[in-house]
Amino acid sequence: MKLRIPDADVLWADLPDTRRHEQTVTVQPGDLDDLHHVNNTVYLAWCEQVAREHALRLGMGTDALSALGAVPVARQHIITYHRPALLGDQVRVRTALTLHAGVRSVRAYALDRVNPGDPEGGVRLAECQTEWVWVDPQSGRPKRAPAPVSAAFGFDG
Repeated sequence: MKLRIPDADVLWADLPDTRRHEQTVTVQPGDLDDLHHVNNTVYLAWCEQVAREHALRLGMGTDALSALGAVPVARQHIITYHRPALLGDQVRVRTALTLHAGVRSVRAYALDRVNPGDPEGGVRLAECQTEWVWVDPQSGRPKRAPAPVSAAFGFDG
């Protein structure tokens, strides 16, 4: 399945708090590549980090999900890079859980530089979308997310 990256800003405003999360990171020397900007893999690590923090905020960290019998594993990441982040930049990383049905969940991410002097809302650095598949932690086989997981992330219906 080829994923289309949605407009994360529109999604952000329309979603309940349980379906979105954000954090700000500061670019460190270890985040840089040989071109002196943030390495591509770091953007993906930040996306995964904000998703984990979102789950933890809702009481749905890995231990809790394992106890419920289903954990998410990444199936596909799509990242579009717009401009580089540099040493010392403040980067706001947002995630929005956009789809949750059966064994699949999809998250959209927006990464914006939010340094002093940047425009209100920041400067878009990258967008990402990840398709997650829910699996049984024992067998590794696909499994529907349990009802408490759906409810915690705001998918009650």
